[in-house]
Parts: sequence; C-alpha cells; structure tokens
Amino acid sequence: MNIEHLAPQEIERRSFAIITEELGNKQIPDEQRPVVMRVIHATADFSYADQLYFSENAIAIAKETLRAGAVIVTDTNMAKAGINQTALARHNCEALCFMADADVAAAAQKNGTTRAAASVDKAAGIDRPVIFAAGNAPTALIRLCELMEAGKFRPALVIGVPVGFVNVVQSKEMLERSGVPCIVARGRKGGSTVAAAICNALLYSL
Repeated sequence: MNIEHLAPQEIERRSFAIITEELGNKQIPDEQRPVVMRVIHATADFSYADQLYFSENAIAIAKETLRAGAVIVTDTNMAKAGINQTALARHNCEALCFMADADVAAAAQKNGTTRAAASVDKAAGIDRPVIFAAGNAPTALIRLCELMEAGKFRPALVIGVPVGFVNVVQSKEMLERSGVPCIVARGRKGGSTVAAAICNALLYSL
C-alpha cells in the first residue's frame, strides 16, 4: 500500500478532480455546481447531486445577501465551527449559533419547545440580512415556517438540510412550500457538515 504525503491544497484539488470525473455527464446548472461539488466533497455521497433542491434564483439571492454582510445563523455549533472564518470576515459576514445561550434554554423550557425552535425566535430579532442554516433540527425549520406565515420573520435564504427520521422530510417540504428562497437536501439525509459545506461553497463563489 502506497500512502502519499500531500499538502492540504493538493488533497482538495485531487478530491474535486475525482468528483468531477465520477459525476461524468451529470447535468448540473453552472451556478449550482460549486454547492453540489462541495457537499459531495464533505460527505463522499454522490446522491446529493440528485437530492439537493434549489429554489428559483437561490444562488443569486445568497450571493447578494452575503455581499450585504449577512449573518448566518446555524442550529448547531458544529455547523458554525465548520464555516470558514476567513471567508466570513472577507465579506463582513458573521456566523452565530444560539443553541447554548442561557436565554434560549430558558425560553425553550418555559414554552415547552426545543432549543432549536427557541433559537429561531431569537434569530428573528437580528436587524441584518439573515441566512438561516438548519443542519440538525427539523423543529427549527417548522418554527421558521410558522414565523414566516405569521409575517414575523423572513430570512433572505434558508438552508434546510436537517438529518434524521422524525419530521425531517415534512419540515423540508414545508420549507419548499413557504416561498422563501431556499436550498434543501430532500429526504432524510443532511447534517451540520452539509449545512457548513453549503455556506462555504456560497462564500467561496463570491
């Protein structure tokens, strides 16, 4: 067995070359390709080439929002940690996660909700353009849809990629029907790694 010792940049370059080769003639719109490629790179799962859904003009809206100095709110600290800090700073953007905040925990306990749902309520108070990236909690997407329907909160873009079995598919379908610009991993798959990969792909494409 031959193990090559490669620099990180070379590993990434070769990885993307392998992904491109294995995708073959798969038809992916040019503006969506960087997102699809980076999600596959993060997961080694080529099914995302078919499962990622992009609402109309989602990529253009995402780029415009990031150029305006967006706040990316995540539903896990893992997703927040995975977003490239240098790329965020370059575009005067910020990544936040409220899941560990004491006031969010108190609100969740008081209202009988999950912390993820309570964190959406807190995000609704941000007075800058918001991209909400949900990689773990379908309850975050459900609460988002409730607030949007009530006219209380409307992020510029929602990345809806929670993973799991309970209310996961349903919450993603609610998001697609909401009319908000969105990127969704249809089905049960997703996760914080996918949410971070999508955010990074959007930042890197600016």
